[in-house]
Amino acid sequence: MRKKELALQIIERLKKAYPDTGCTLDYDDAWKLLVSVRLAAQCTDARVNVVVQDLYKEYPDVAALAAADVEDIERIVKPCGLGHSKARDISACMKILQEKYQGRVPEDFDALLALPGVGRKSANLIMGDVFGKPAVVTDTHCIRLVNRMGLVDGIKEPKKVEMALWKLIPPEESNDFCHRLVDHGREICTARTAPYCGKCCLNDICKKVGVDEKKIK
Repeated sequence: MRKKELALQIIERLKKAYPDTGCTLDYDDAWKLLVSVRLAAQCTDARVNVVVQDLYKEYPDVAALAAADVEDIERIVKPCGLGHSKARDISACMKILQEKYQGRVPEDFDALLALPGVGRKSANLIMGDVFGKPAVVTDTHCIRLVNRMGLVDGIKEPKKVEMALWKLIPPEESNDFCHRLVDHGREICTARTAPYCGKCCLNDICKKVGVDEKKIK
């Protein structure tokens, strides 16, 4: 089966398995997702969702957060880990939003990449979830799963995986596809335990299952 055909089959099966997919970071404004994505590095979304409640009580908008001392931000976000670097990036990012974009998040991929602490993964998430544009978010779940499934072959560098997936995934499916990979990676195709291949909706077309079966024989 060619990779493009495989990709389309995977998309349709994951749609049925996870019809109500979406970002698991809580936000009601674009700048809040920007903050949460930075805090989510090496931290669970669940913890981030708790920590930001205290952050937004004290700093309810971009202007307030831009004016805050880095040390005060760090005090609140410390439970997310890497508190100083995250607080520093959040502060610098909010200052740029306030001074250059009138407190708004720019609807431009390159402009997002230029913000402190924003990489391709974060920029794609903002473009897809906030602005409804095609987006390929290559987080750890995405990279692990597309290698196991056979959509890419031994590629671990996020940007290279992203570029490969742009060639395989229809643009209109890209954002939800990546969210469904997260759902599937948490529930079935896990990282810290052996994947639950017997319960997987892709087990008859997944490269990993085929390889494992050959090993058994």
